[in-house]
Amino acid sequence: MAQDEPKGEVVASGGTREKKSNVFTRFALFIRQVFAELRKVVTPTRQELLKYTAVVLGFVVVMMAIVYGLDFVFVLMAQYVFGVPS
Repeated sequence: MAQDEPKGEVVASGGTREKKSNVFTRFALFIRQVFAELRKVVTPTRQELLKYTAVVLGFVVVMMAIVYGLDFVFVLMAQYVFGVPS
């Protein structure tokens, strides 16, 4: 284990191989690292959230249209190849 200089975050040390500490120490280190990473998370503003939502919904609509179009074309091709019973 090593202290990261600028912010004092706990990071895994590289290089020399240390003796493994017990399971509780490793678990505590893991929890400290999780909280350190969660402090870095930036939540989007309302405007950004609405923009991202619109982009995702737009992408889903476009993909649905592509799948619908391909399905329609494949049905027409299957009907042409195998014939439609009258």
